[in-house]
Amino acid sequence: MSESMDEPDGNKAVEEPHLAKDSTAVVPGATDPAIVDSLKHPFDTLTPDFILDAMESQGHICDGRLFPLNSYENRVYQIGIEGETPIIGKFYRPNRWSTEQILEEHQFCFELVEQELPVVAPLTNETGDSLFKYEEFEFALFPRKGGHGPELDNLDNLYLLGKLLGRMHAVGAVNPFKHRPTLDSQTFGHEASTLISEQFIPQELKASYDSLIQDVIQAVDETIANTGAVEYIRVHGDCHSGNILWRDDNAHFVDLDDARMAPAVQDIWMLLSGQRDRQTAQLSEIVDGYNEFFDFNPRELRLVEALRTLRMIHYAAWLAKRWEDPAFPMAFPWFNTIRYWSEHILELREQFAALGEPPLEVI
Repeated sequence: MSESMDEPDGNKAVEEPHLAKDSTAVVPGATDPAIVDSLKHPFDTLTPDFILDAMESQGHICDGRLFPLNSYENRVYQIGIEGETPIIGKFYRPNRWSTEQILEEHQFCFELVEQELPVVAPLTNETGDSLFKYEEFEFALFPRKGGHGPELDNLDNLYLLGKLLGRMHAVGAVNPFKHRPTLDSQTFGHEASTLISEQFIPQELKASYDSLIQDVIQAVDETIANTGAVEYIRVHGDCHSGNILWRDDNAHFVDLDDARMAPAVQDIWMLLSGQRDRQTAQLSEIVDGYNEFFDFNPRELRLVEALRTLRMIHYAAWLAKRWEDPAFPMAFPWFNTIRYWSEHILELREQFAALGEPPLEVI
C-alpha cells in the first residue's frame, strides 16, 4: 500500500500484542553483533546525514532542515534547500518496486501533467532523469504542495473530482502499464489471506477466519466473473481523500505509488462514504462530472463491494508483511492483537453480506 494509507482509528484500544509464530519480539542472544545486524531494517540507513548526502549528490545545497512526513511504505521528507523553497524527497522501500515499475509511475505522472491535470509529478534534472540512486536507495524529488483533504460532503467538490478523474482516466486508457501489476483477487485476496492465515491469525480464531475467508473470496471471484467484460486501465490506485490536496477550490492528486491496471471505478468508490442513499448522491455527482471527459461504464458498479473487500484483506496483509519494519508497531500498536483480528473477522462478515446486496446505481 501507499504510504498515505487511510489513517487508523486513533481511539482503538491497545492490548498486549499476539505474537506470530515467527515473531522476533524477543530474540535470545540479541546482544550478539551478528544477530543485531540481522535485525536491522534497511530504512535504518536513512540517517539525516545520509539523506542530506543523497540530496547533495544531485546538486542541491541543503540548509540542514529535515522534516519527516507521515509515510510508512516509503520514507518521505521535507528537505530545506538554501535560498529556495523546500522540496520533498521520497526514498523508495527496497525490493518493493523494480526500477522499471517506478519509472512507469513517473511517466504516467508526466503524461497527466502534459494534459494540464493537477498531479504532483517528480522533478527532473537537466538530463530529464526523475529517479536517482544513492548507495542502495532509489529516490525521487517532488515540489512541495500545500493543502488539506477535500470536503467530500460537498457535492460541488465531488463534481469537480469527477471531472478530474474523467480526464485522468482518458489519459490512463491510452496505453497500458507494461511493468506495473494489475489489481486482482489473486494477489489482493488469495495470496493476502494465505499470509494472514499461515502467519498472523491467532490460533483460537484461525478456524473461524479460514472458513469465512474462503466464502468471502469465492463471493468476490463470482462477482468479478459475473460482472462481465470490464476495461482495465491505468489508474491512481489509492485515490482516497488523504492523497488529494485541496486548496483555493482546486485539487492536486499526490502519491501515485500504487498506480496499477484496474477498472476505472477503483478510483471512484474510495470517495464514497455513509449509508447507501448518501453514497448514491455522491456517486451521481462524481459520475456526472466524469462523463464530461470519459464514459463511465455503469457495469463497473457491480465491482464496488468486491474491490472494497479486496482492499480490506490486502490492508491487513500489508500491515502483516511490514510488521518487521520498526515504524509499523509504533504507528499501528493496535494491529496483531486478539481484538484487531476479532474485529477484522466481524468486518469481513459484514462485507460478505454486502457482496450479496444490489450494486449502487447512478440516479
